[in-house]
Amino acid sequence: MKTILLSLLFCNCIICSISSQEIVQWRGPNRNGIYPGTGLLKTWPAAGPKLLWHFEGLGEGFASATVTKDHIYTAGCVNGKGYIFCLSPEGKQEWKITYGDEWIESWNGTRSTPLYCDGKVYMVSPYGKLVCLGGEHGNLIWSADLMKTYGAENIQWGITENLLVDGDNLFCIVGGPKNNVIALNKDSGKLIWSSTGDGGKSAYNSPLLVKLPTRKLLVVITEKSILGLDAETGKKLWNKEFLNQYAVHPNTPIYDNGYIYCYTGYGTGGIQFKLSADGSQVTQVWKNASLDPKTGGAVMLNGKIYGFGDKNKGFHCIDWKTGKELAFDKFNQKGGNIIAAEGMLYTYDESGEVALLQITGTGIKKVSSFKVPFGADQHWAHMVINDGKLFVRHGNSLMAYDIKGK
Repeated sequence: MKTILLSLLFCNCIICSISSQEIVQWRGPNRNGIYPGTGLLKTWPAAGPKLLWHFEGLGEGFASATVTKDHIYTAGCVNGKGYIFCLSPEGKQEWKITYGDEWIESWNGTRSTPLYCDGKVYMVSPYGKLVCLGGEHGNLIWSADLMKTYGAENIQWGITENLLVDGDNLFCIVGGPKNNVIALNKDSGKLIWSSTGDGGKSAYNSPLLVKLPTRKLLVVITEKSILGLDAETGKKLWNKEFLNQYAVHPNTPIYDNGYIYCYTGYGTGGIQFKLSADGSQVTQVWKNASLDPKTGGAVMLNGKIYGFGDKNKGFHCIDWKTGKELAFDKFNQKGGNIIAAEGMLYTYDESGEVALLQITGTGIKKVSSFKVPFGADQHWAHMVINDGKLFVRHGNSLMAYDIKGK
């Protein structure tokens, strides 16, 4: 990507994508649920878009697909062990490698999605085992034990983090009282820096990197706080209280044009802050409790935030600038995850329905939908769009749909 002039960088800051690194990560190039794509179908056939293939055998879990040009990576729990799976673009298994024990204590299965960067695949287990594998053959390059080495404290449903990389830094929310957030060298696993943060436990959160003109800002949510850290040094810049009754904050913050939005479930909802030019300070702009997704994320398009409520069940649209609720629709009260591409919204709810939504002013219109035909257990894995294909994970099965057509 061409270098953006410094004078325009703050107003047009692109999160995590201004880099020569090849990164494929959680919720798209900018971790905001918005995927690139052109020529995508605006309506689907009555039975849904064409199913290109499906793969059975992933085991239990909620990991999404990590789709590169040559491979597809995901993870699953088989007989109590966690595996990273590597599939071909046609959905054929190329290899699977275990990274250790997986979660079988409640809501069994993988929590995290593999991260791909420059030919390497990274994964962290619910017990704090972090591995770096070669992307071609699955060979172990290095591993780290976040509990033994850095004092991570586990949480009720296991450590859950979709890892984040920038340059040489691989960021991890350890959640310990001393090593609260750390950066490891992505190639060797050696510690680059450690931050005491707020000393709180991790909270199922996947952090966000914001690139500002004079600083890279790492935004992390722990059990009680939103933290702003200098991504190069780990220095804590600011700390804002952020609570709900279960200390569960799985949603990655959303950044746009100098403002950051953090949101969570159980009736807490979201809060927006304005960043100072260097990211060293934040000022609260507004709060809104109506849009309170628990695990499904939200997307911001054209100055509006869209997502499902948890306590406030239904589909919400709120204004990015003011936090005012613009629309509420009861078309779906089951909750689910949401992504976007080419101006359309895609939702995957807890009943197994995948829907294509058209934005109409401040509201939405359900254009098409279909029921996921394969897999078992909870419909919690987030969808992925890549190269005109929609990837949907349901437990044991990964499905690839053609959403571009001819």
